[in-house]
Amino acid sequence: MRGVLDGLKTLGLKQEIHFANDELSEKAAESGGGYVSIGFIEERYADLVRTKRGNDGTYYKNNLYSHLGYVRNRAHGFASALFNQLKFADTVSNSFDVLKTAVDDKLLDLNPVLAEQLMLAFRGVSSSKDEEWSQALTTCRRLLEGIADQLHPADTQPVKGRVLGQAQYVNRLWAFMDKAIKSESNRELAKTHVDFLGSWLEKVNKITNKGVHAEVQQLEAVKAVFHTYLVVADLLSYLDSGKTSKPKFDINTATIDELEALLDISRATAKEIVKARVQNGKLDKLLLSKVRGVGPKTVEKAVTAFAL
Repeated sequence: MRGVLDGLKTLGLKQEIHFANDELSEKAAESGGGYVSIGFIEERYADLVRTKRGNDGTYYKNNLYSHLGYVRNRAHGFASALFNQLKFADTVSNSFDVLKTAVDDKLLDLNPVLAEQLMLAFRGVSSSKDEEWSQALTTCRRLLEGIADQLHPADTQPVKGRVLGQAQYVNRLWAFMDKAIKSESNRELAKTHVDFLGSWLEKVNKITNKGVHAEVQQLEAVKAVFHTYLVVADLLSYLDSGKTSKPKFDINTATIDELEALLDISRATAKEIVKARVQNGKLDKLLLSKVRGVGPKTVEKAVTAFAL
């Protein structure tokens, strides 16, 4: 870190003027791409994903992904500020634009992929093609599923008679709101909001799966996207009082790719972890340490990555 800082100073760049501390922390590590072009980082990450490897000896998949997420977040912040400056100069900003910008920003902090999905859905409803309207509706449903995965991952234990499996994303959002919203009236209102949107999106999804694009009108798609923004705004407003905004991965549900990247292990070792997970039903720190190929350093990484 010190070497990178000294190198930047020799170029005449001053800390907190030409670059921020968080930028220095994110870009200093060579494993995340350092200060090379973002196109180069995207290519290295794509190569590792395609070859199903966690690293190539220099660049690590999770470090590269973290770097890409940081750049997306910063770029969106700069673009949003510039957009508002140009569009709303000497005028009162449109109310929905204020809501959209706030939701986009907070969702980018929570999960950049989900944020991009929502922004793409918003763009899709302005298209003249009915296929894109249908796709926007499908994206809204998948977005709610993704948010449910972030706020309340699937659980085998029902809550208040509601199953919390992977497919029951509305129920899982309910469970999150039960914990996060203290006011009973606000909680019931938010639940009704989510129930309505979830049921409506599921109904429309059945229509689009049959290929009946003509039955999906642009106005319906617009209303769905706007309504989704309102629901997401509700959920994110209660985020701090509920489950953490950036939950740890769960070692008992992580994919082989996630295990490989987050623990910096070989694919063979990742497979051994999955086998042990199936054999034992659930892994803890002790059981993980007994898996073939797993050493003390890997266990230490698992404690950080999975809160093991």
